[in-house]
Amino acid sequence: MATLSLYNSLSRNKEVFTPIDPAHVRAYACGPTVYNYAHIGNARMAVAFDLLARTLRTLYPKVTYVSNITDIDDKIIDAARETGVPIDEITQKFGRIYNEDMAALGVQAPDIQPLATTHVGAMIELIQLLIDQDKAYEKDGHVLFNVPSYPAYGKLSGRSRDDQIAGARVEVAPYKKDPADFVLWKPSSDDQPGWESPWGERPPAGILNVPPWRSSI
Repeated sequence: MATLSLYNSLSRNKEVFTPIDPAHVRAYACGPTVYNYAHIGNARMAVAFDLLARTLRTLYPKVTYVSNITDIDDKIIDAARETGVPIDEITQKFGRIYNEDMAALGVQAPDIQPLATTHVGAMIELIQLLIDQDKAYEKDGHVLFNVPSYPAYGKLSGRSRDDQIAGARVEVAPYKKDPADFVLWKPSSDDQPGWESPWGERPPAGILNVPPWRSSI
């Protein structure tokens, strides 16, 4: 049987790809945030992973390729505020245009294309698991990943924690334990979409049907 060699960013070597399950190979790629027309970076990801998925299908009996659509995000909220168009109309429009543009490039649609807003329950569970394992913490309605709690952070990129924050000119938020910590979930204002979560200064309103990082507080 033919083999496939891929560059391993962790080992910095090209290695023979050995799937966890040769009977069913699974691949995931982070898809676009749909607030405007696709740019060349969106297309690069789609073309590269389409090529990978096609190659894998020539070698293995079953391949499931998943690539999401991010349909809630600060840029989407800003676009809705600036245009007066509801968020769902913006995301449906530009999600459709993205898929049409990628099809024009010869890219096959992923087998599964989930929306971020339909999987928030799982996101909340994962964030809570990180909190329970002392890898994340809640402060002022925000939940942040605590970078120093994970010594291997940055290993994949080959950059240390200090390398990643060196030269940064951004003021460090007062709710951060460490300058490198990053937000997993943040509160929403009254004019922004908000969803129920376990975190916040007062009980949140609404139902659990949420974007990945916001809560009404």
